[in-house]
Amino acid sequence: MYDVLIIGSGIAGLSAAIEAKANGANVLVVSKTAVTACGSSQAQGGINFAIDSEDDIELHIKDTLKSSQGLGKKEHIEKLCKLSLDSLSWLDNMGVVFSKLEEGSFAQRRLGGSSKKRACYASDYTGLKIVHTLYDKAVSLGVEFLSEYMLLNMIVEDRCCYGVTLLDIKTTTVKEVLAKSTVLATGGYSGLFEGFTTNSYAVTGDGIAAAFRAGARLSNMEFVQFHPTALKDKNILLSESARAEGGYLLDAKGERFVDELQSRDVVARAVFEKLKEGNVYLDVRHLGSQKINELLPQEVAIASNFAGIDITKEPIPINPAAHYSMGGIKIDEECRTNIKNLFACGECADALVHGANRLGGNSLLEGVVFGRVAGETSVKEATKNNSSIHSPTKQFLSDSAFINGVFEFSNQIDFYEKRNFMGKIFYKNIGLFRTDLNMKAVLSQIRQWQKEFSFMGISDKGRIYNTNLVEFIEFGNMLELSEIVVVSAVSRCESRGSHFRIDYPQSHDSFEKISIASRVDGILAVDFGEVK
Repeated sequence: MYDVLIIGSGIAGLSAAIEAKANGANVLVVSKTAVTACGSSQAQGGINFAIDSEDDIELHIKDTLKSSQGLGKKEHIEKLCKLSLDSLSWLDNMGVVFSKLEEGSFAQRRLGGSSKKRACYASDYTGLKIVHTLYDKAVSLGVEFLSEYMLLNMIVEDRCCYGVTLLDIKTTTVKEVLAKSTVLATGGYSGLFEGFTTNSYAVTGDGIAAAFRAGARLSNMEFVQFHPTALKDKNILLSESARAEGGYLLDAKGERFVDELQSRDVVARAVFEKLKEGNVYLDVRHLGSQKINELLPQEVAIASNFAGIDITKEPIPINPAAHYSMGGIKIDEECRTNIKNLFACGECADALVHGANRLGGNSLLEGVVFGRVAGETSVKEATKNNSSIHSPTKQFLSDSAFINGVFEFSNQIDFYEKRNFMGKIFYKNIGLFRTDLNMKAVLSQIRQWQKEFSFMGISDKGRIYNTNLVEFIEFGNMLELSEIVVVSAVSRCESRGSHFRIDYPQSHDSFEKISIASRVDGILAVDFGEVK
């Protein structure tokens, strides 16, 4: 039995692992993909630290609270911002290669919604540089890793978590891993917008769905942030760093139409509306080729490789795409869920620091700060945990039977077709603009697919690297989470941050509350509670 088991190897998971190991724990990190092939590696723009002479912690707190639009908890946001400078020192001492000015100080840029230049960066490879540095550190400390294992379920008895069940993707066998403390750091659920998201195909909300099945509460699931600038029709992220360095957004007439560094919800909706008149472009040509190649090398490569565009000479056609999940597993400021010995951090968790709209540059910061908190808290709880469970567990036996049973499922319905269709109807109806009628139509379709799920079997009956099986399980998780997202969105009869309803275009004080999703006697229930 491990002291601390961590599911997910992004910035939050690796930060938790390093902190737990430094506190003397026996730590295992499990990843569905190759360890560093995580969503954090795709983060480009930067990570917020209030170190500029004209900036301070209180202003960072103020910007974050403003961006959350009433749904951020002040105490949690204060913790995020006040621990930021310690996190910068932690990363810097570990060897993260941040971009520096000539005099040796950290280079910073202003990201959407911020009042000051606050984001430290490594060109436009910030997340990737941090992930690789954290991974090297974790390995050097002796953290164990298990890659290409997919989370199936939490092992929970009497409201206490004892570990997880996993699918060995290489052999299609089920494995149980027992632990005194389990930390979920599995990323978000923007994969629901299949074909219309900047996220990788692996981001399907597995950890959130497993936690919910185990009895964990979810909060603010209706809030999904759309990034204003994805490569048109490809939906590959074009980093906010381009606008932070002075890039323009141009309409079909070549005219600027929005303040490029307003909050992402405002800019994304403006881009979406302008697309009705023709193409919208991200233009950085005026920055000059030297600055572009020095500060935006990844954008140069993406535009060239995927669109054949030289961004030093041509504007880039763009569209908004689902990018970040503000909602997730409800946690307290020590990363505890409502299930004993189960913790969560990073994008899969709702720490009440983003609220209705995340401030640009705060996602990587949240991953580091609350990842470290989760690592420390999980060790403290592990030292108190003397409980045990019989192996093999009921969950292991149940999941083994399920996996074997899937091979016998009818294959009458192609779930890939349904998954693609889900992405389209989510983008159109649960995206930047929402209405009660359209959302309820989507909800009806989701519930029909849930009934048909056992008829959506797999055609590949092989037992070695069966990606057909993995994607089938992922789609099951997506069906479960999609219902929660839509019911939460239907229940919030107002517009706030990333949740914009045409039929309720204003914010209302009565909805300055968080949505909380739970299962009551097997039925999905969504209620609203105070921001606490």
